[in-house]
Amino acid sequence: MEGFGGFLNDPEFQRRMQEMAEQMQSAQTIAWADNAIKLAVDMTVAAINRVNIQGTTEQQAQQIRAVMATVFPEAVTLVREARQGMGS
Repeated sequence: MEGFGGFLNDPEFQRRMQEMAEQMQSAQTIAWADNAIKLAVDMTVAAINRVNIQGTTEQQAQQIRAVMATVFPEAVTLVREARQGMGS
């Protein structure tokens, strides 16, 4: 019995279905990577916005650097994992 007029046994149809599946998987990987990068940025911005920055310009810069030293490694990990998921 040939379902769907024999389409399922057609090599060209199977090749196109495989291509479509690969494109969908690639799109999902890119979406995941984009979400991870956005999360990393949002996490960094939120952490900096929570800091009660005071003092001179140099003291303020020091406070922001301290926050970045804590948050940045986590953000880098998210982005690195996203890039690895993309095959980069």
